[in-house]
Amino acid sequence: MPRRRRPRPPLPPRDGLGPARVRLPVDGRWSTVVEFLVTVTGDEEGVWRRVRAGEVLLGDGTRVEEGTPYRPGGAAYLYRDVPVETEVPGRLEVLLRDDDTGLLAVDKPPFLATMPRGQHVSQTVLVRLRRELGLPDLAPVHRLDRLTSGVLLLTTRPEARSAYQRMVQAGGLSKTYLALAPLAVDPLPVVVRNRIVKTRGELQARVVPGEPNAQTLVELEEVLGLGQEVLGRYRLTPTTGQTHQLRVHLSGLGIPIAGDPLYPVVREVAADDLSTPLQLLASDVRFTDPVSGVARHVVSRRALPLVGHPRS
Repeated sequence: MPRRRRPRPPLPPRDGLGPARVRLPVDGRWSTVVEFLVTVTGDEEGVWRRVRAGEVLLGDGTRVEEGTPYRPGGAAYLYRDVPVETEVPGRLEVLLRDDDTGLLAVDKPPFLATMPRGQHVSQTVLVRLRRELGLPDLAPVHRLDRLTSGVLLLTTRPEARSAYQRMVQAGGLSKTYLALAPLAVDPLPVVVRNRIVKTRGELQARVVPGEPNAQTLVELEEVLGLGQEVLGRYRLTPTTGQTHQLRVHLSGLGIPIAGDPLYPVVREVAADDLSTPLQLLASDVRFTDPVSGVARHVVSRRALPLVGHPRS
């Protein structure tokens, strides 16, 4: 069943960042929207500042005032305070832009999240591109992990978004990745099939018994001598897209991806430490454009090994 699309926010993006959506619980006993927002945010001064500036709206566009009644099951929209973040080096190079279809493809550097989440807000692909290209309606077609580099597809217009997202959900986006990892002991190529689950709040995804939901073809492409280290460059062709799938599959083969802070064991890395990138690159994507019908092949211009940056 297709996911229900959220309604368009009544506030436009500001400085590349869309407004926060705060759901008003059905069982809420607050008398006003302001009382609810103060309770859930703990920031009374900030809420009142936004209300006085006319920057708090309900989903239907109603401006929230001091006495606006609480609406169970509704939603409020307001601009959030942007945290101070370490700037992520590296250009977001445009690989393809088609203004007729609304399709945009970029080459993502490591350490840059696809879209705002948690502590990563301004240092994300979405916010940076909205600012750099002046595209307030930009939205991702799919996502890459923050540590993964390479080809990422987005749309520049809301009306173009659903066609591309349906294409991805239907399995119409073929992806190839490259990775650096230790040399495999077991013979390759091999197809890894298993069931992966990622529990909210846990850093690692896990392989569990059950019907497989993740599949990756793993091939050794080349043996590389990098200084005193010998690594394999692997070509990875997934047919599914579970969270951390490639990282879990290579770790399970005994060849964890170089630079991985989560697999096989979690290593503590400071938020501002950009010195050791994950050596995983979304090298190219192929698909038939659902809007134009054109066969697309978009290739990253990055190469392994990816170079890190000194700790800030």
